[in-house]
Amino acid sequence: MGDARAGIEVDVTVTEEQREMRRALRDLLARRAGPAATRAAVATAEGYDTGLWATLAGTLGLPGLTLPERYGGAGCGLAELALACEETGRVLAPSPLLATGVLAAPLIAALGTEQQRAELLPRIAEGSLTCALVLPGDGSPLPLALGLADDNTALPWSGDGRSGGIQATRPDGTHWSLYGEAGHVLDGHSAGLLLVAAHTGGFPRSRTLLFLIRADAAADGGDKGGLVRRREATLDLTRSQATLQLRDMPAELLGAEEADVLGALAATGRTAAVALAAEAVGAARGALDRTVEHATTREQFGRPIGSFQAVKHRLADLLVEIESARSLTRYAAAETPGEGVAAGLALAQALDAQRAAAAETIQLHGGIGITWEHDAHLYFKRAAADELLFGPASRLRARAAERDGLLGGAR
Repeated sequence: MGDARAGIEVDVTVTEEQREMRRALRDLLARRAGPAATRAAVATAEGYDTGLWATLAGTLGLPGLTLPERYGGAGCGLAELALACEETGRVLAPSPLLATGVLAAPLIAALGTEQQRAELLPRIAEGSLTCALVLPGDGSPLPLALGLADDNTALPWSGDGRSGGIQATRPDGTHWSLYGEAGHVLDGHSAGLLLVAAHTGGFPRSRTLLFLIRADAAADGGDKGGLVRRREATLDLTRSQATLQLRDMPAELLGAEEADVLGALAATGRTAAVALAAEAVGAARGALDRTVEHATTREQFGRPIGSFQAVKHRLADLLVEIESARSLTRYAAAETPGEGVAAGLALAQALDAQRAAAAETIQLHGGIGITWEHDAHLYFKRAAADELLFGPASRLRARAAERDGLLGGAR
């Protein structure tokens, strides 16, 4: 807890190295990711500031934080990744960090052949290669495919039989070809590498596999086939999404056919839940900081509105909710992978805190909070969009309870 106006925090739970990393990242984002810079970045073809991303990757090494050192990564743990996501979330900085470093890189590291890892992971770590995880399904497929909202082995979310979702076939018996469509693909319009989850095997050997498509070499053939990518209009402008159409698209299998793809997706889901929770906590704190600043300068009846007891209580309650979410997120980051359910609970708590912070921000800013000229509405849109993409929070809690056996289900 600290002085929101000064941006100073005293946190005894982080190491000196982590504190230095946070300070460097916060200083960089303060200079390069303000509201005006963010609006300019989301209007570009990529949807983010490529120069800032080069610094985040090349100087601070964010996409390779959790990757092994032999592949150019930093070999850090979830705590460092969560810290980075909290800072980028605080200013709503648009970047490929989530799609590339949180979702795609761990899957390549877990499932890829040694040749694939050696080729792709160093490029991801240095920031020269961005990625997108392509998941078919109705609505937002992420919570189901990553095992956050349900058991990803229980439903044929990637397709069923020989139709639906994205189908993978080998017309010549050797080379893979993909056919289907996916929506709500994070950074799917600009990523250089696509990781596509597809169904194969028909009914007898039905299974989900992951495939690689190098987008820079993919043919955009329109009606003739290939890859068609279309950027979507989104509620949250800072989180780019795309619709992808694959028509007899050549693809490379990631790893081996017998790999436990669903297990790897679930493991990645637990990592992603912690990162997303940290990002949401950062966004909630960013919204709170701006609201506190507004409350100390906006006057009514000759006094700052922050001097009224009712406003003080609302802000204090909000701070408690945000800090509770932050504590649970840090606990989840320290939890042994695969042994607990704190990641899903942390994400649920963080989404709730983010929604509460965004709502209070709009309420206490009044009419100006929903105008394009003010950045308060960006936090509100981020909260609403995150709930749609990764929630709902109630389902995340229910799934965590099921995994822990609280509802009679198997862990």
